[in-house]
Amino acid sequence: MRVLWQIFGWLNVGLGAFGTVVPLVPTTPFLLVAAWSFARSSDRFHDWLLNHKQLGPPILAWRRERAISPRVKLIAALSLVASFLIALLAGVPSWALGLQATILIAVATFILTRPGGARQGKPPTRQSPTPAADRAVARARG
Repeated sequence: MRVLWQIFGWLNVGLGAFGTVVPLVPTTPFLLVAAWSFARSSDRFHDWLLNHKQLGPPILAWRRERAISPRVKLIAALSLVASFLIALLAGVPSWALGLQATILIAVATFILTRPGGARQGKPPTRQSPTPAADRAVARARG
């Protein structure tokens, strides 16, 4: 089972890394899932991900403060608007546009109301919980 969790974790790391260069693909949710998966399968990979210079800070900011950096908020908001405009230009039926608008507004509200992180969006330095504590909690939850 550990091998499946590791494969799932690496798949999500790949999708998260892909999201750093492709505007409409989210990064942080995939990285959160990868950290969750690695907490169940590999101390080494879990520690690597949380301590990674580029990939670790969004995970730590979310875990500690439920924070999303201002830059990521802006990119997310622009992506949501772009997806609606694409649907509009594609001639999607009005009922579907209404449904899409409702969902996009809810998502935008969630994203934009999260804190910006420590010191104006800069990710906090790692203090607590430790990777070992994260893994212990993950294993206890099943």
